[in-house]
Amino acid sequence: MSNIPETGRTQRVQIRLIVIQVLVFSLLLTLGGRLWYLQIRNGQEYTDEAKNNHVQQVVQPAVRGAILDARGVPLADNETRLVVSASRTELMKMKDDGVGVLTRLAEVLDMKTKDVLDKVRLCDSKTPQPCWNGSPYQPIPVTDEATTQQALQIRERAEDFPGITAEPTAVRRYAAPGKANTAQVLGYLSPVTDEELTKAQDSDSPYLRSDQVGRSGLERTYDKELRGKAGVTRYEVDNLGRVIGEAENDKAEPGASVVTSIDARVQAVAEYELNKAMETARKEMDRNTNQLYKADSGAVVVMESKTGRIVSMASLPTYDPNAWVGGISGKDYARLTGKKSNFPLLNRAIQGQAAPGSIFKVVSSTAAVNAGYPFDGNYPCPSSYSIGGQVFKNFESQGYGSISLGRALEVSCDTVYYGLAHKEWQRDGGTQPKKKANDWFYRTAHQFGLGKETGIDLPNEVTGRVPDRQWKENFFRLNKDGWCKQGKKDGTYVEMIAYENCLEGDKMRAGDSVNYSIGQGDTLVTPIQMATIYAAISNGGTLYNPTVGKAIVSGDGKSVREIKPKSHGKLPFKGDTRDEIDEALAGVATRGSAAWRFGGWPQDKIPMHAKTGTAEVYGKQTTSWFATYTEDYSIVMTISQGGTGSGASGPAVRNIYNALYGLDAAGKQDPKKALLLKPQKDLPKIQPDGSIDAPKVKPYDPESQKPAEEAQQALAGAPGRRD
Repeated sequence: MSNIPETGRTQRVQIRLIVIQVLVFSLLLTLGGRLWYLQIRNGQEYTDEAKNNHVQQVVQPAVRGAILDARGVPLADNETRLVVSASRTELMKMKDDGVGVLTRLAEVLDMKTKDVLDKVRLCDSKTPQPCWNGSPYQPIPVTDEATTQQALQIRERAEDFPGITAEPTAVRRYAAPGKANTAQVLGYLSPVTDEELTKAQDSDSPYLRSDQVGRSGLERTYDKELRGKAGVTRYEVDNLGRVIGEAENDKAEPGASVVTSIDARVQAVAEYELNKAMETARKEMDRNTNQLYKADSGAVVVMESKTGRIVSMASLPTYDPNAWVGGISGKDYARLTGKKSNFPLLNRAIQGQAAPGSIFKVVSSTAAVNAGYPFDGNYPCPSSYSIGGQVFKNFESQGYGSISLGRALEVSCDTVYYGLAHKEWQRDGGTQPKKKANDWFYRTAHQFGLGKETGIDLPNEVTGRVPDRQWKENFFRLNKDGWCKQGKKDGTYVEMIAYENCLEGDKMRAGDSVNYSIGQGDTLVTPIQMATIYAAISNGGTLYNPTVGKAIVSGDGKSVREIKPKSHGKLPFKGDTRDEIDEALAGVATRGSAAWRFGGWPQDKIPMHAKTGTAEVYGKQTTSWFATYTEDYSIVMTISQGGTGSGASGPAVRNIYNALYGLDAAGKQDPKKALLLKPQKDLPKIQPDGSIDAPKVKPYDPESQKPAEEAQQALAGAPGRRD
């Protein structure tokens, strides 16, 4: 028997019970506190997480709408390809960050390992292309050109390729029907970025991580319509990830198609003829430098005169927009953006700025009439015009005696405009301008729509420049310090100009005004601006917003929204002035500076109006301009460092018109061969299922434009100056 007294034993038991009670109470208190924390304080957060843990979303990308020409021919659509993608999220879970998997993948795809690794790295300010600028949580395309055998290898050896998928996917295709590339007009796509995802959360068209976004051209302008709405299927899953039911299903809605006013046949002709004109120019000698012309870039616009709709728009150098599909390679990116690329991504029809030369004289002629100078008055056209000690020569130093403004337009006499601009400069007070100077020449240019955007439905249009007094003052403030630091009174030409600008760069000098009157000096325009102006002269004075989009057709074909032409102003002349300019421009094509390019043209059936331009650019060869119009179309072409207007651009513009109207080089018309005798008004026919039956486009046959012998003789014998 134990010798411990009964009383002591009882006390020990009581102590143990108290300890146990304290422990139990503490545990209950801790459990209660935890329950309060989970259910009350952070209850909603954990409830939401629990719900998300049991719902998985599967996104079905919407099929992007097509971009069609005016007859329904696809310029951009979709095709099914085998796309191999990598999940960066899964790769980053691996010890080697997925390098081993990607190395094996490169072997299967016959690609370099570095190229594959570069494609899945994320873009930042220090990472060059190629890289992934989309969300890191969506599959990253490695290639969209996988073969069936390559896809089978990846799927059959799934254990060797964790995080890699090979699935048939609809990808963008730029079809180039009839070799009509249309690259800068169409644009290209790239993945949506995290920044764009955040910004679009509250919009009426939010992005999904799987979306491709238009980056330029029509793909960007009409991205919202083209993109459609992705489908999302939500599955209920248990804690092991097994599907136990379908929670909700939002069906994908295909994107709408954009019908354009572009005619693929005319586009092919314009691209070919622009390229041919530049190639030909590079074989011609520049007499000023005794070097061949560089003809390094160019653009052409074909516009409907009465609507502003764009029938064709070409820009060189160009590129293949298919290079961006599935992610652009490092080699292609360098080729498109490097210093030696000459920037083919630029649409020079709306982004190329240059001095307009003599095609600007329709503006100066209108300004002169508005300032009180009669159109049919007599104005001296000497071979040169002197202001102080500075001599401004006429082109090729040729004089024509006393002539009217109309004749000055026909033969492109510079000195007539020098004299008129100089007089107006003096009337306005010269370098000490009146408080309310008339500034007719500058005011009229603004009224013609220069110095601002035309409103075309393509992104990143530039404004050009009207170097008026306000611009001179602003430019002076920005550059004064540099001019004063660089300038020397008796230095090089550049140093002397800097010295002069330092002293009075904010003043409108006589030389500035006379140079400006013939589209020289600091004046800058774009081809789309000049096409809009010449179309407005053709239609009686209405300045239309140029448009490429013609209609939006819903994915099911049930809804069609036409994009109607809009005007942004009227040319600042009266009807009789317009008619006089119209007649003078017809004279340019029949007996003036463009006549040698329109020998045999059926002027009685299809009146042709034209203006040539040869713009001088400091440090470069001359820029070729050729601006024209008929009752139906306005065509403007420019070639940088290409020579004279009629010499470099003239033949190409003539051939485009020949194709439009079905003319041979001698001017004989065959309506059956005409691509567009009149602008097409109707939309392509839409089938009940929403599809559009498109005609086939045959490649352009340049052989049809070879001049006949009699046409050559007519061209060689045509009179007049060849600007």
